[in-house]
Formats: sequence, structure tokens, C-alpha cells
Amino acid sequence: MNNNELTIIEHIEELRKRLYIVAVFFVISVVGSFFLAEPLIHFLQFSDEAKQLQLHSFKVTDPVKVYFQVIFILSVIITSPIILYQIWSFISPGLYEKERRVTLSYIPYSVLLFLGGVVFSYEVLFPYIIKFMMQMSVELDVQQTIGINEYFQFLMQITLPFGVIFQLPIVVLFLTRLGIITPMMLAKVRKYAYFILLVIAAIITPPDIMSHMFVTLPLCILYEISILISRAGYRKYLRAEQQRQIELANNPSTDE
Repeated sequence: MNNNELTIIEHIEELRKRLYIVAVFFVISVVGSFFLAEPLIHFLQFSDEAKQLQLHSFKVTDPVKVYFQVIFILSVIITSPIILYQIWSFISPGLYEKERRVTLSYIPYSVLLFLGGVVFSYEVLFPYIIKFMMQMSVELDVQQTIGINEYFQFLMQITLPFGVIFQLPIVVLFLTRLGIITPMMLAKVRKYAYFILLVIAAIITPPDIMSHMFVTLPLCILYEISILISRAGYRKYLRAEQQRQIELANNPSTDE
């Protein structure tokens, strides 16, 4: 059945089924994350950056809170391919056959880009920020006493947004292949996009110009890469539209 032939009730029922599948896989991921969370916490707790700090628990519940936060994040990451697939399955009936095949192939790249953004932030940005904070403490003669809950919250605040931001190329390609945006549009709003990226970098990084530029430059490069990817996707979109018009002209009775 074509997506535009479904009634509102059928749409709601289809959405409910997709949400149920996601919920089942999320629960399974939570169970698996119980075994993965502790090794991951130990790895992050005893990394080179964390060794420079003395981590404390200010509340009795802090260790449990960190443990369940890590379980939740791991579960979301593990379930993300299923979530993306269910989103694709919900909207795919409204797409052409070629669009369905192409957009389905974006799912593994989306997951890899998210993980790449997290790794980039953790390996490159996070050590620099910790070093900057330690230097500021020394200069101000401040003895830092850091809670383990605050440390992990700060770590997630730095790394997870980069995982989301690194989705930009695949989101741009997806919207371009659907004809929603064009590379010309992205180039036209470049200065506004750069301003937004500057604001994002200012929120994420410490208040010094070096760390700000250290984050802004990769984000701007990522935007330019997205424009290049959009150009390639736009050419394919135009060819697909041209082929579609030819097929309609040759066979006007074909149901799209």
C-alpha cells in the first residue's frame, strides 16, 4: 500500500508498531549495557586525562547515577540503527524505489559518523580542555576536588554533541536526494551557518580563543564537506528526476 493511501488511523497504528519494535530492542540493549557499562566506566575513569584528577563521590547515589547514565547512553547508541531503520520504514512507502534503496544505505554511515564524532571529541578536544582547566587551576592556586558525577556529565557534554554534529553530511545528503535542499541553498546561507557553528563552539568549549578555534575550524570544514556531498547528491537527484519524467512521458498511466 502506498503511504499516501493510508488513513490517519493506519498511520498511527503503523507508528505504534514501529515504537513497539524500538522499545523491545531498547530493553534488550539495556540488559546488554549492564555488562558493558562497568568496563567502560573503568576505562574512562582511569584514562590519561582522568588520572590527573582526583574523582570523588559527593553523594551516596553518585556512583549509581553514573552507572545508569552510562547504561542509558550505551543503550541508545546500540539501539540507534534500529531507530533509524524504523524511521526509514515509516517514511519509505512515500519514496520512490531508488530513493528507498539509497536512503537505506545511509543508516550504517550515520552510526559510523556519530561514533567518529564522539571519538574525535574524546581523543582530540577533551584532553585539550582538561589540560586548559588544570592550567587555570594552577595559575589561580585552586585545589580541584571533582565529583565523579560531574566529571562524567562534563565528558558527555563535550563528546555527545559532536556525535550529533558529525551527522551533518549524511543529513544534508538525505535532504538533497529528496529535493528538499540544494547545494546552492547551503552556499547561500553559509555565513549564517558559520555564525551558528561559532555559537555552538562557544557553548561547548572553555572561554579561550584557541580552544574556540580548535572546535570551530573542524565544524566549518564539516559544513564545506557537506556542501560538496550535497552537490554530488543533487546531480543524482536531477538525473533521477529526469529519468522519472521520461518514464511518465512514455507511460502516463504508471502509478508512482
